[in-house]
Amino acid sequence: MAALACALSLSLAPTAAFAQEAAIYSSMDAVHPVWAREAMVSVQEAVAAEVGLQVMKDGGNAVDAAVAVALALAVTLPRAGNLGGGGFMLVHDAKSGETKAIDYREMAPASATRDMYLDAEGNADSQLSRYSGLAVGVPGTVAGMKLALDTYGTMTLAQAAAPAIRLAEDGITVTADLADSLKALEKRLKASPASTSIFFKEDGSFYEPGDVLKQPDLAATLKKIAAEGPDGFYKGEVAERISAAVADAGGAMSLEDLAGYKAVIRDPVKGSYRGYDIVSMPPPSSGGTHIIQILNVMEGYPIGFLGHNSSDTIHLMAEAMKRAYADRSDYLGDPDFVDVPVAALTSKAYAEKIREGISLNRATPSASIKPGDLAPYESDQTTHFSIVDKDGNAVSNTYTLNFSYGSGITAAGTGVLLNNEMDDFSAKPGVPNAYGLIGGDANAVEPRKRPLSSMSPTIVLKDGKPYLVTGSPGGSRIITTTLQVISNMIDHGMNVAEATYASRIHHQWLPDEIRVEKGGLSRDTVAALEEKGHTISVNSVMGSTQSIHVDAESGLLLGASDPRRTGSATVGY
Repeated sequence: MAALACALSLSLAPTAAFAQEAAIYSSMDAVHPVWAREAMVSVQEAVAAEVGLQVMKDGGNAVDAAVAVALALAVTLPRAGNLGGGGFMLVHDAKSGETKAIDYREMAPASATRDMYLDAEGNADSQLSRYSGLAVGVPGTVAGMKLALDTYGTMTLAQAAAPAIRLAEDGITVTADLADSLKALEKRLKASPASTSIFFKEDGSFYEPGDVLKQPDLAATLKKIAAEGPDGFYKGEVAERISAAVADAGGAMSLEDLAGYKAVIRDPVKGSYRGYDIVSMPPPSSGGTHIIQILNVMEGYPIGFLGHNSSDTIHLMAEAMKRAYADRSDYLGDPDFVDVPVAALTSKAYAEKIREGISLNRATPSASIKPGDLAPYESDQTTHFSIVDKDGNAVSNTYTLNFSYGSGITAAGTGVLLNNEMDDFSAKPGVPNAYGLIGGDANAVEPRKRPLSSMSPTIVLKDGKPYLVTGSPGGSRIITTTLQVISNMIDHGMNVAEATYASRIHHQWLPDEIRVEKGGLSRDTVAALEEKGHTISVNSVMGSTQSIHVDAESGLLLGASDPRRTGSATVGY
């Protein structure tokens, strides 16, 4: 290890860059996490966070709280919280010691075809896959929440839905964050008369901070779900209105598509990193597979010794990231339709093979990197929450409409915004989606197939018990954002707040660039990376992690909400 570290760093003497970065990160000594003794909720929206905490104070467990939070977010964070989308939930059951994955990802309608997004010349038409009725996948959230409650919860769906119903009926106070997002998405939302009637005043003007926004149609839909279970959403009047809205927008989602939707429980993908167990989402999410793959590669290098966000550390992370995203383009898809080589991708032997192709001092051009020869940008408006209860049960949940406010289409009379998740399929193999991610045949459109995702709800275990519960929105950057929170704590000894606040980097193979947050790296570090052959792209912030650290020594829960987005909250008791 020492010899390798010396090879990576020409000198251990402090440089100007090192001194500057040390000064930046020493300021994080003042960054302290929220702490609690019994239970904790970390959510991107404060009102929903309090809903989850109250559920546990009233005797509910982490899964009860998770369902209540998910339904509440459909009211309080409409750009990402949803009934008309889908996602993934990871549940750790303290009594059995088992962790399971609930897949409630959207599905393609039965009418979907491989070439449905190609124009007459055979080119991918993003308008069809993003903004038309053809963009809408069969929603999974309602079925997923019911499956979670039935399997791990103690409350009824009616009990879990009660706070969301109250918020939709009585109204929520519009925050600056909500007001800004509605102004930013005015054009898309006003293309749908039903969306216009909900999210803008009668005269078409904007809701301003402090105004009260009521959503009576959404309240009525939530009441149907509370009374009838998933049938209140997937059958009857609500289903008919969803089907009609999709048809009116040029798509085809039948009542049979809706009635036939099923959420499923899957075994999570598992790996290890420096003595910790990493448990995350399996396909059709690519997140868990590639988090473990990248960590496996990093484990062969003295990352802690090299230092947080040093040029050497970033170089090695980027080289591992680009190879994982290359593999993602070829191998990942819905495991019910394609054979995904998860065991091979997450093996330590494969990581060793990858390291053999990484130069310690020179970037490998992405054009020369192909998916591995194995033997046997998701929307920024996704949202994540983490929950731990007094008994040690833990939930990590990420769900989405895809773009902010999804397709922008609301099914009239339901208050339900519809997703545009079909864009996460490969409209045409080799053509990037909205976030620059390349896909292949494994993620081609097929009837009733689930599109590939980057969502990465993750639980890190130590000695079989939760150590870190985390995840993030961020599209293609979800994987690398979640990865860096894990590395920051394990490799660099940061507390959960420091790990959350620290600046982030991202490489997704194509385009061939390291994306860095503005102000995140010193000029000397950027220069050192460029000297190694990397192209640096400075962009806006990445991700919005919601994380809880279970400290075994003190018995405390320590949590942090990402400051990169306003309105989030970590609360506990």
